[in-house]
Amino acid sequence: MPCLRSTVLLCALLLSPPTFAATVLENTLWRIELDPATLALRVTPSGQASVNVSSGITAHSVSQVQNSSDQASWQWDSGAYRLTARLEQRDLALTINASQPGELPLLRQPASAMGQGLLWPLAEGHYVPAGNAIWQAFLLEQGALNTTQDLSLPLWGMDHGAFTLNWLLTNPYNNRLQWQADGKGLALSLAHEFTTLDPSAPMTLRLHLGDANPLAGAMRYRQWLVEQGKYEPLADKLRQTPEAEKLVGASHAYLWGNDLLALDDVRDWPKLVERLRGHALAALLDKEAAKVLAQTTALSRYEQAALLRGLNAAINKQARQAWQVEEPDMTRLAARYGELRQELATAFAGALGGSPETWGSKTIQGLRDAALPRLLLTLGEGWEGGLWHPEAIRAGVDAGFLIAPYDSYETALSAAENPDWTTAHQGDQAYRNCAIMLKDGKLKTGFQQSGHYTDPRCVRPLLEARVRAVQAKAGFNAWFLDAYATGMLFDSYRDGASMTQAQNAAGNIDASRWLNSVLKVPAGSEDGNATTAQGILFAHGMQTPVIGWGDRQMTQDKQSPHYLGNWFPPEQPTTFFKPVPLKEPFRTLYFEPSMRLPLYQAVFHGSVITTHHWMFDNLKLSNVRVENELTQLLYNVPPLYHLSAATLKERLPLIQRQDRFFRPLHQRLATQAMTDFRWLTADKQLQQTTFTDGTRLVANFSAMEKEGYAGRSVTALVEGEKPAVYQVDQQRH
Repeated sequence: MPCLRSTVLLCALLLSPPTFAATVLENTLWRIELDPATLALRVTPSGQASVNVSSGITAHSVSQVQNSSDQASWQWDSGAYRLTARLEQRDLALTINASQPGELPLLRQPASAMGQGLLWPLAEGHYVPAGNAIWQAFLLEQGALNTTQDLSLPLWGMDHGAFTLNWLLTNPYNNRLQWQADGKGLALSLAHEFTTLDPSAPMTLRLHLGDANPLAGAMRYRQWLVEQGKYEPLADKLRQTPEAEKLVGASHAYLWGNDLLALDDVRDWPKLVERLRGHALAALLDKEAAKVLAQTTALSRYEQAALLRGLNAAINKQARQAWQVEEPDMTRLAARYGELRQELATAFAGALGGSPETWGSKTIQGLRDAALPRLLLTLGEGWEGGLWHPEAIRAGVDAGFLIAPYDSYETALSAAENPDWTTAHQGDQAYRNCAIMLKDGKLKTGFQQSGHYTDPRCVRPLLEARVRAVQAKAGFNAWFLDAYATGMLFDSYRDGASMTQAQNAAGNIDASRWLNSVLKVPAGSEDGNATTAQGILFAHGMQTPVIGWGDRQMTQDKQSPHYLGNWFPPEQPTTFFKPVPLKEPFRTLYFEPSMRLPLYQAVFHGSVITTHHWMFDNLKLSNVRVENELTQLLYNVPPLYHLSAATLKERLPLIQRQDRFFRPLHQRLATQAMTDFRWLTADKQLQQTTFTDGTRLVANFSAMEKEGYAGRSVTALVEGEKPAVYQVDQQRH
């Protein structure tokens, strides 16, 4: 093997471009040879073999070359581009300035540069062994990637055993990554677009020489954020928004079935049918409910549920008629639900039991009785449930919970589009005047080809008005802004209101900061990607992201065992509640323990509290529950569950069991950095994370005991305390 390795190294040197030696930057840590014409790069860490990091791009004409032992500068194409390379201890800092807009290829990383494995920030992070066929096929299928949304962190790394090499894109905007086949491995290319909106904005990136630590690049990025004043410690956020203290140690849950009426609220079904037949709501019923209403026989339990489901939908439609207009009045929006509730109490007196203050789902009351002192509860259907049931929201707040509505401003719908997507109905002005405008003058179509994506600066007054009005009526003490932290960013070319991706990010961040600092309401969002992570306290979608979006078996084929389900019934949608096994290759790609890395936590543990995406809560994916639960506890991030009135009793014991282990640990560690991660066995099934105060968490993913650690367990090792062990309940998996 040593002979073979020497032969491979010799071949690599012989095949290297002769121009490598044209410019050399060197210090005691490493030597960097670069070709100014192509940006081909070869690095040689002290005492280690050389690595061709980039094989170079198509050559440019070079002029105005200046260089010293630690810095070089030159121009391309008669001054069209100015480049600077600076050696700063373990960093090679590259800066490229352009005199005109256009896309510029920068790097072509050959397969050989990957070394033993790729350190890849897909969601929380993954270790991709070089040559792994499943990963290679997956990466090749991805097509062009941007570095704000498609990567959770604007970086990637290469494991070379004794050291790592890590690219940090310190300008994360307008970049394009592309994987290509390269022999038996993969090459990766990087290009940057200098836009007409801000052509003078430089492209900046760093190549970091890390030690033999898979988190080295992520930790360097965290350090860079701190140096730039862009890192927000969670402790500082908690001081600014005291209510956010309730996030520490909290499990997260989405609540469903938040409509006005529950089955138990109907005291007299014949009287309800009689009154409804003569009421305006009858004309708003769906076909199934209308058919039930026309019956002359007593209703079965199934028919009662169908009628009530239709009645709730009709009530929602009637409430929306007051504000789903060309220019909605937010005060009117917030007031209408309470007014209508009182009108219905009068119209259906005798048919409905109790008082309006007691109607609806009793899920929050059930959670109050469950001895769970810390919870973040989000209403899955939006803020309407809070406007129908402010008393329930107040009861949860009084119990010490954080209760948030799902809210959204990223897409604005026209008045004629999906009325049930209430949060995206922002009025005609937002739909037209706040829409992202593309280079060709067309407006950017919104989520799922509906409406338009919006400029956050333009919809901001509307956001503030609606949040204030809803919060005043419903009493929410937390807020969830969908999509604002996904890193989904656009350039907008609207005359007089242009916007760069950087300005888009700043607009998203500022909306969250307003909630935290002005309303003193802790704000969260989707994913939590690095470029939009400032301003938020929590994020849903980093631990388990959206998987298999558009996959036929998962999203369309209802006969497939992997079909996730649909959005029915609304009080308990099967897409959230039906357990399904995750199909290959996704199971291996996303959940194989030996190929997961806490890259995101190495940056943002102690700043942003992340958990799973709502598509895949702790109980959704039946064949990876063990891996899911152990990884989440190892990384010290909270669980996430979907709850409904019908599932609460079954799910509570699972929630309570994990809460007893997770909550005290998170209360200790939430504000601390993750300082180390390592594999403790060669098969990587025994893993350890370490935090600032020295606390260690050890997860054994194997079913068998390893080095004294029980199978399928997490052990918390806190200095001065007896080890605490959490073992996954085998009978439930």
